[in-house]
Amino acid sequence: MHKYELVCVIQPDLDETSFTGVVDRVKGWVSESGGSVDKVDIWGKRRMAYVIRKHRDGQYVLFNITLNPQSASGLEQNIRYQETILRHMLTTVG
Repeated sequence: MHKYELVCVIQPDLDETSFTGVVDRVKGWVSESGGSVDKVDIWGKRRMAYVIRKHRDGQYVLFNITLNPQSASGLEQNIRYQETILRHMLTTVG
């Protein structure tokens, strides 16, 4: 098991229920793949450096997760096909 940081930029115009649903969906994907979510840090709405899909702002969320390296590609594939997540970056820690 390796420790990862996952940063997701979520669409800024989602209401609270939809935003929480996206965060819970990512947590569920990590749990389904045998990993665990150690910490979720919601950074809030921030201005992005450039426009992505006609959005100038995004809601940033940092996930600290523990996951098997083989499961990381499956997690990224699930995130890639999620329309409400504009960008993501998964990096190893340590």
